[in-house]
Amino acid sequence: MSVGRIIETETCVAEGVEWLRRADPRFAPALDACCPLPLRRKPDGFDQLLSAIVSQQVSVASASAIWGRLREAGMVTPEAIRATDEEGLRALGLSRQKASYARALAEAGIDFEALRDTPTDEVIATLTAVKGIGVWTAEIYAMFSLGRADVFAHGDLALQEAARILLDLPERPREKQMRQIAEDWSPWRSVAARALWAYYRVAKDREGIR
Repeated sequence: MSVGRIIETETCVAEGVEWLRRADPRFAPALDACCPLPLRRKPDGFDQLLSAIVSQQVSVASASAIWGRLREAGMVTPEAIRATDEEGLRALGLSRQKASYARALAEAGIDFEALRDTPTDEVIATLTAVKGIGVWTAEIYAMFSLGRADVFAHGDLALQEAARILLDLPERPREKQMRQIAEDWSPWRSVAARALWAYYRVAKDREGIR
């Protein structure tokens, strides 16, 4: 099975934008307000997922501080994490739970290079099999670290709320409904997500969404 289109450059994003304009004219207000959309590509690999674990349920400032301590201590590779006990990780700022998640990721033996050529559904299944990595984190990794053009974070509240506003829905779609709605945006669901995230910020400023 093919991995599909990979978003590498701003030109790829722009191609997706033009496809969305043709495929779903309801996107026009979001695209007019928010383009050009950001590329948002990130590196792939162990440290990206470890960083995502560190960032769970803490402020950006706290996550940055903890991540800085981990980097300074060299605790950003599977080998380093495996060689350190839980107390050592907690001394660097991780909670007991996150220390256990970090060790689970380090011990999972994921072949990150192989994931680059793995179908998205299998990528998500591989990542979510690791304790501490949920579907949202796996989808974000596929979207931005692997550059998959046709993946969507269906459970993301900002995407759901932006879809409600843009599509004039009576209520915010839940994950199952969002999954059905987003099918219409394949094979450029990652660009649709970029547009909706950007539009959410515009709508929040305009309408006072919290």
